[in-house]
Amino acid sequence: MSSVTWPFTEEHEQLRKSIRDFVEKELAPHASEWEEKEYFPDWVFTKLGEAGFLGLAYPEEYGGSGGDYLTTIVLAEEIGRCNSGGLAMAVGVQTDMAVPPVHKFGTEEQKQRYLIPALKGEKIFCLGITEPNAGSDVAGMETTAKKVDGGWVVNGRKIFITNGARAHAMTLIAKTDKEAGHAGMSLFIVDTDTPGFEVARTLEKLGMHSSDTAEITFTDMFLPDDALLGNEGEGFYNISWELQGERLIGAAGTIASSRRVFEAALAYAKERHTFGKPIGKHQVIRHKLADMATEVEAAQQLVYTAAWKVNRGEYPVREISMAKLLTGLVSWKVVDAAMQIFGGYGYSMEFPIQRAWRDSRLIRIGGGTDEVMRDVIGKMEGL
Repeated sequence: MSSVTWPFTEEHEQLRKSIRDFVEKELAPHASEWEEKEYFPDWVFTKLGEAGFLGLAYPEEYGGSGGDYLTTIVLAEEIGRCNSGGLAMAVGVQTDMAVPPVHKFGTEEQKQRYLIPALKGEKIFCLGITEPNAGSDVAGMETTAKKVDGGWVVNGRKIFITNGARAHAMTLIAKTDKEAGHAGMSLFIVDTDTPGFEVARTLEKLGMHSSDTAEITFTDMFLPDDALLGNEGEGFYNISWELQGERLIGAAGTIASSRRVFEAALAYAKERHTFGKPIGKHQVIRHKLADMATEVEAAQQLVYTAAWKVNRGEYPVREISMAKLLTGLVSWKVVDAAMQIFGGYGYSMEFPIQRAWRDSRLIRIGGGTDEVMRDVIGKMEGL
């Protein structure tokens, strides 16, 4: 009997094994150390690039593997086996958030200069969207790019920028016409050593400790004309396309991690004895685990349906939004239930459950909050 699960093929499962072997050998043994240091080394990107994992769905002409969209789902699911949510998130920003616009909207010169080294892991990217006063409300951003002779002058700041402290380049969205609303925003590629670009601070976070998260300021930062990514005034629409990929990749990685947490809780419930029998034989625990298994399976199938539609060339905003919302809710419920099952051991810093508990909460905030997802879904239902 084949072990292939819809919507994947045998080739996808071979890729899964390769990524899993790499992650468990090269990354997982260092997870606790990197979490304590609150920083993982840059060689993670270069090794992933050398293995071909940063360019799975990108064209071969730019150093990618030419795979389909489902290869990115496989990576999102398996990279979480590094046991560090921050590292997995940082890689996702590189592969599916900051770099895709370079491939989709960039000039050939921009692709040669930025895309090829990004897929090799030689250039680390970050994504400059969120601001102190503009998170889910992208249209409320205050960072401006004023047209001047030969280029643009950028002023403003961004916050909660994953890879922000280490990045070599940023995919930035800024207002190029304050009066034009959504049509007044444009995308740029910014070298982080550009004068006026400053990492103002790195942020302390509840979870995702191994990932650097920064606040960035731009002070009279000059960008040449060729830094514009895509057409002027199309930045909001182009980044809206990118956000769908971010949400689905985040959902895929989150629910895969939730399944591993469930499996750990299930194994513990079989081994831990109270009152003369395994705790999993007590109805209250058995039913809790049954609910966890059911909800993880349901959420994962919703992710797969959305991914299958993307792979067919569709743009399933409704299903992606539902998957993002549901995986966040299920993940939080599952890890919280797992901590309860593990009891004091789950709460102890010596066991990884507490890390999963802390890391899982971000999915309900980052990339579009639960409230935003509900609003998107409601509108698509005609409300």
